[in-house]
Amino acid sequence: MGKSERAKEIRRRRQRKQKLQKLETKFKKSTGQDKAEVLDKVRALTPGYEVVYENWGTGK
Repeated sequence: MGKSERAKEIRRRRQRKQKLQKLETKFKKSTGQDKAEVLDKVRALTPGYEVVYENWGTGK
């Protein structure tokens, strides 16, 4: 039996949150071009990427 839509949505949110945490640590350790690549991945991952950029302290 499949999951309900709500359960699928919760799973997607949890996965996205975990991935953003990993990307944030990678972003803080990296420099230069690597930071730009991480920001591109965040932009592709979530529609609220502007808020993430603001929370991470980027100038974009």
